[in-house]
Amino acid sequence: MSHASPVLCETNARGIALVTLNRPAVRNALDPYTLERLSAVIAALREDDAVRAVVLTGTGETTFSAGAEIRFLSTAAPLDVRAFALQAVEVTTRIETLGKPVVAALNGDTLGGGLEIAEACTFRVAVEGARLGHPEVRIGAVAGFGGTTRLARLIGKGRATELLLTGRTIDATEAVEIGLVHRAVPRVRLMDEVMSLLDEVLACSPDAVRLSWDALHRGQDLSVAESAALGADAFGLVATTPAFRQGMRRFLQRSDRVVAG
Repeated sequence: MSHASPVLCETNARGIALVTLNRPAVRNALDPYTLERLSAVIAALREDDAVRAVVLTGTGETTFSAGAEIRFLSTAAPLDVRAFALQAVEVTTRIETLGKPVVAALNGDTLGGGLEIAEACTFRVAVEGARLGHPEVRIGAVAGFGGTTRLARLIGKGRATELLLTGRTIDATEAVEIGLVHRAVPRVRLMDEVMSLLDEVLACSPDAVRLSWDALHRGQDLSVAESAALGADAFGLVATTPAFRQGMRRFLQRSDRVVAG
């Protein structure tokens, strides 16, 4: 008997890859095989020059991902749990450093490891009413897929402390208010909003977008001075691209028209 893949991927004519977590029977939960497939898909998209951006979503209308599969964790030895977490960290790092914009289209509840996958994405757009959170502590676990690192970077240590240590879930509206999610929209508008956001990003130079994200991401691990120097390096690198020269010319032409007018 053939089984559906736990991760689906298709790329449209615009070069936008839609990656879908596809385990609806278990609320798109994450197990080692699902992470293995997700990692392979992301690695392939990195090497595919035709792919300009990625949208990551889940099958169904209730859940993006409920997180790590509890059935697996309940029988796994501690060393296997750690190996599973390290596997997930590798996947989230691959997503975060893909070099192309990745939008998490949160089609429903996004919890635990599912939220950690979303936290690694460049942008997060959620359906109104979706619940988000790190309930791990409520079952004696820890956000071990990178959440203890990325959540604080996204929303600050104080708010991250509350969510990680209480296990409280929030709705998409509150997630927008605290900076965890960029936009919350009605379900029927989710993909339209995601594509609108990507339209804005893809209208810009891909090199400028990539270098801006790289400087932002890597700069968080540096001192202010080192991070600023990294930004200066990115500015110098992007000046070598045709898009930079074209952009400068277009700006000057517009300015000249304004002065002449």
